[in-house]
Amino acid sequence: MTGVAAIDGPVARAPRRRSRGLPGRAGRAVLIVAVAVVFLFPLFWVVITSLASSDSVYTPTPNFIPQWNWDNYVRAWQGAPWLRYFGNTVFIAGTVAALCVTTSLLAGFAFALMRFRGRGVAFALTISVLMVPEAVLLIPNFLVASRAGLLDTYLIQIIPWAATGFGVFLVRQFFQTLPPEIFEAAEIDGAGPLRMLFQVGAPLAVPSLVLVGLNAFLGSWNSFLWPYLFTSSDAMRPIQVGLQQFFGAEGTDWTGLSAAVVFTTIPLVVLFLFLQRFFISDAFAGAVRG
Repeated sequence: MTGVAAIDGPVARAPRRRSRGLPGRAGRAVLIVAVAVVFLFPLFWVVITSLASSDSVYTPTPNFIPQWNWDNYVRAWQGAPWLRYFGNTVFIAGTVAALCVTTSLLAGFAFALMRFRGRGVAFALTISVLMVPEAVLLIPNFLVASRAGLLDTYLIQIIPWAATGFGVFLVRQFFQTLPPEIFEAAEIDGAGPLRMLFQVGAPLAVPSLVLVGLNAFLGSWNSFLWPYLFTSSDAMRPIQVGLQQFFGAEGTDWTGLSAAVVFTTIPLVVLFLFLQRFFISDAFAGAVRG
C-alpha cells in the first residue's frame, strides 16, 4: 500500500501543476495576439484603403470590409515610373548595405582586437556621430554636395551612408565577446590580421553582419527626406520620393497612395521573411559551429 501511495501521490499532483501553468500560457498568448494586432492593423488598414472607392475614404464610419476596387492599383502603377524607382532603390539600398557590412566588419574588428594609439578616441568619435540629428547637417551637406557636383546622382545617396556608427558598435561588441584564445591560436599558426579577420572573425560575425546589412538596407529603402532634397529627376529618385506624387494642390489621392504603398512594401516583406529564416537558423548555427 505504501508503494501504491508513493506512486499515486505525484501522479495526482501533476494535473494541478499543469493547471497552474495554463493561466500563464493563456496570458502570454493573449499578449502576443494583442501586440500582433497593434502592429498589423496599420498594414491591414492600408490594404483596405487601397481597395476602397475614393468617396468611401472620407466617410466618418470606418469600413473594414474590402470593396475590391482594383482600379486603384492600375491608376497608382500608371501614375509614376515605378520600374525606374524600383531599380534605383534596389541598387542604392543594396550598395549601401554592402558598404555598411564591409566598413562595420573592418572597423569593428580593428576597434575590438587591434592595438593602436588613439583607438579609444577614434571609437568615441565614431559613436558620437549617432548623437547628431540628421536634420542639423542637411544644409551643410547640401552645400558640400552642390560644390562637389554630386546633386542628383547615385553617389550622394550612397556615400554618406556607406558607414554607420551602429554597425561599427555592434560588430565591435560581438568580437569582444569571443574568447581571445581563438585569435591567439590563429596567430600562432601564422595568420596575419587580414587572415584572422576573413577566415576566423568574419564567419563568426555573420549574425551581426546580417543585422547590420538588413538595418542599412531598410534604412536606405525607407529614406525620403535626403533623396527628396538631393535629387531632382525621376532617373535618380527612389521609391519613397515617388510616393509623394500622390500629394497635390487639389488634395491627396489616398486610395492611389495606399495601393502604391502596398506594392512597394511587398518586396520588403518578402526580404524580411527570407532573412529572418536565414538569421535564426543558418546564421546562428554557423556561428555555433565556428
